[in-house]
Amino acid sequence: MSDHANPIRPILATAFGIALLSLMDAFMKSASLALGAYMAALLRSSLAFAIVAPVWLATKSRWPSREVMKVHLTRGVVGSMMALTFFYSLTKLPLAEAIAISFIAPIVSLYLAAVMLGETINPRAVWGALLGLAGVLVIVGGKFDRGNLNAETWLGLAAITVSALLYAWNLVLQRQQALVAKPLEVATFYMGTAGLVYLAAAPWLFAMPAIGDLKDVGISAGLSVLGALTMSWAYARAEAQVLVPLEYSGFVWAALFGWLLLGESLTASAVAGTVLIVAGCWIATTRRRPEISAV
Repeated sequence: MSDHANPIRPILATAFGIALLSLMDAFMKSASLALGAYMAALLRSSLAFAIVAPVWLATKSRWPSREVMKVHLTRGVVGSMMALTFFYSLTKLPLAEAIAISFIAPIVSLYLAAVMLGETINPRAVWGALLGLAGVLVIVGGKFDRGNLNAETWLGLAAITVSALLYAWNLVLQRQQALVAKPLEVATFYMGTAGLVYLAAAPWLFAMPAIGDLKDVGISAGLSVLGALTMSWAYARAEAQVLVPLEYSGFVWAALFGWLLLGESLTASAVAGTVLIVAGCWIATTRRRPEISAV
């Protein structure tokens, strides 16, 4: 029986991949606090590129065409800013709350798909967006009630909002990219482009890290590559509509790793807000074609 007929292996692989990437986020929060978000992002992309590029070159694949390179470069630039703002938000917000707010991306991506890909916006997407917004307000309101809504928190909320918007765009670009390139090529050019984008700011922001501070970044780079390849393997063997709901398990992993590795506690408002956001995503993305469900 094929994996498409019996998707238990892809489902397990997806769950494992999400756990790997959530663990990566925890290590990247630690690295961002120690090195700053910029240096942590630069080193992660550089190390990940150094890991995956030789593997791609060993496959003796052809160099991408001009059209494919445009897709690679566009997603690399968008993804680099998405990651940088996300890692910066982690220095201001608990890991689980940042992950929860980023869940608004699938809803936003439906509207971007309408603009960029000519898709029709379903009325369910409007209700889903409103429910997702309510979830974000619950999380923010919880911080206000606890007296944690200071200037640093507002910076974190602004950063994760920008990151979520960029992630929504990234999801649409990822869909386009999957049509023209294989996973190893995607990972190689994604990390390589992101590294080049970060290097543009090096004359002003680069600071030589201590050797001891490289451990968390190195672990993050390895987890990034392993998680991306695991997810690519899974999505090649099962319909996206089967696997996408598992993305929301990232909140559980984030809460667990935030508690175990970072000493962060989970609040009732974060849980309630996450439930609303996930419900909004579910309403907005169900009863659509598989490729739109993937977005």
